Amino acid sequence: MTCSLFDDIVVETIIFGPHCPRPRSRIMSVRINELLEYVRGGRIMDAMKEFYAEDTVMTEPAYGDTVGLTANLEREQAFVDSVKEFKNFEARAVAVDGDTSVYENVMDWVGTDGSDYHVEQVVVARWNGEGKIIHERFYYNQA
Repeated sequence: MTCSLFDDIVVETIIFGPHCPRPRSRIMSVRINELLEYVRGGRIMDAMKEFYAEDTVMTEPAYGDTVGLTANLEREQAFVDSVKEFKNFEARAVAVDGDTSVYENVMDWVGTDGSDYHVEQVVVARWNGEGKIIHERFYYNQA
């Protein structure tokens, strides 16, 4: 028995157990994994444009809420500009339920100041019906 995600993608039921997940969860599983591939490939700004809604809100311990895609693009570009070299992006766990995704990840990079950075975080996102993130919250310890 199989669960069809889209017309051209079929996943064996063994991955999901005896019942297929809700269709929305299956679509969101595809979207979050696409997003993570963009980030792994260093396409952070492209990911922002592809996966985030115009009215998205991103919440970080260090910055609070950043509202709107334009403001988030500016904030993310400032981060990208502060990176000399990305060393690692690893998603250790990914889960989806309905319109919510959660992933745990580890990132390592060298800043333009020559400092090494290591972040372990959990990211929770809510998605709209168009497959775009409307709210994303990062959980990590500030060092």
